[in-house]
Amino acid sequence: MTTIKGPAIFLAQFMGDTSPYNNLKDICKWSAALGYKGVQIPTWDARCIDLQKAGESKTYCEELKGIVHEAGLEITELSTHLQGQLVAVNPAYDALFDGFAPESVRGNNKARSEWATQQLKYAAKASHWLGLNAHATFSGALLWHTMYPWPQRPAGLVETGFTELAKRWLPILNVFDECGVDVCYEIHPGEDLHDGITYEMFLDKVNQHPRACLLYDPSHFVLQCLDYKTYIDHYHQRIKAFHVKDAEFNASGKQGVYGGYQNWIDRAGRFRSLGDGQVDFKSIFSKLASYDYKGWAVLEWECCIKNSEDGAKEGAAFISDHIITVTEKAFDDFAGTGADENFNQRILGID
Repeated sequence: MTTIKGPAIFLAQFMGDTSPYNNLKDICKWSAALGYKGVQIPTWDARCIDLQKAGESKTYCEELKGIVHEAGLEITELSTHLQGQLVAVNPAYDALFDGFAPESVRGNNKARSEWATQQLKYAAKASHWLGLNAHATFSGALLWHTMYPWPQRPAGLVETGFTELAKRWLPILNVFDECGVDVCYEIHPGEDLHDGITYEMFLDKVNQHPRACLLYDPSHFVLQCLDYKTYIDHYHQRIKAFHVKDAEFNASGKQGVYGGYQNWIDRAGRFRSLGDGQVDFKSIFSKLASYDYKGWAVLEWECCIKNSEDGAKEGAAFISDHIITVTEKAFDDFAGTGADENFNQRILGID
């Protein structure tokens, strides 16, 4: 067993236009003052990182590490959630997702996907130079608009969709493999990889690629009414990253998992600050520790009620309180009688 590393914080939701949220140095100092030990860096935010430069310059990566280390922190992972989304976008979502891309590729699905693919490759090299072994991202989606089969899905549609998704991701996975870094897909509604079954379908298409791993975030499973604890039992060998995010699901006679087109505050399923939702984090931390999870516990703050500063402050303490320092001895060692093979045979009555 391994003691989980943390607490750490995903900076994406906290970056802003005013100090200390507008540059990496200051937000790292802010994070450290709250008790965090690591930061997950959103690579689309130029206030944190120039991803292309990081993918092309080891010296620049050393400078980034120096800024983070100066605050007493470590980089846990880089994140390409927005770029990963753009690896595969169904045309129905082109206009909505164009805002994730630079103006030069907007309105051009193929060029946007090629840009996103290169971004992931930069992230692989940067992660290697930063000494990281895991990377956080989304899979993108070609099939999400057909999630509910009405009208009936044509025969072979899902097979074709996952074949294409794998075709786009295999070259990326291979670059990450060359760099010694796991790609950790956040299983998430809106992605073609949104539960265990879809992840397994993708794994089959990428030939069980050893770098096609998982970012575990229980909040998205609460909103899907999926057993997020048993999920760990199924996939613990592939879980290489962990977002600590709370959620709640309050079904009513008027609304269920689809949310009735309501804002987050009015949805049956909604994200909450740590400790304010329904996620059983004691069981999660116990399971991950017992399964020898070697990564970080990273706060991802999303809450439709509480403000972000309070969420960040409370989150550091919450994660610290849930990290289990694993035992190095059995609790009943005091009663041990010692043993060897002859003694064992005597106990069993074996001549």
